[in-house]
Amino acid sequence: MNTLADRFRTWYEYERDCNAKSLAMLASVPAERRGDPQFQKALDRMAHLVAARKRWLHRLGHYPELPAIFPQGNALDDLPKEVADTEAAWVAYLAKLDDAELSRELEWATPDGKRYRFNVEGVLTQTFGHAWYHRGQVAQLVAALGGKAVDTDYILWCKPTPIEPPAA
Repeated sequence: MNTLADRFRTWYEYERDCNAKSLAMLASVPAERRGDPQFQKALDRMAHLVAARKRWLHRLGHYPELPAIFPQGNALDDLPKEVADTEAAWVAYLAKLDDAELSRELEWATPDGKRYRFNVEGVLTQTFGHAWYHRGQVAQLVAALGGKAVDTDYILWCKPTPIEPPAA
């Protein structure tokens, strides 16, 4: 039986595939366009996606430090290690995910001091959707810079079964 925790693990495997594709997209930007401010914006957007994952894992009690939410001036060569470190931490957390953790109430404060409470299931859902949003921005920036944007839609990753048309 596929539990909700199993579904979050599957969705994160999909996200890991998307992270690899996003890094490849960034690397596909021609060298002569990498000095463009839009390339730095794309790098920083990917770094934000990684930082947001780390921040939520920190709030969940499974990551040692709270990184800056919008890191600036990121280098393409540094992103693969940041992604790998973040993914390893999330895989370890999700391996132990169960119904009790999903229903746990989480409290946190934002940088402006506002406090919030939400269950872990909602936080994981938000985090998953947040990644889709920013990957789309990265793809759009990469395409505008002459790089190769890749479609990271979930349905392409999970490869639904094709159905043959009925015989005539």
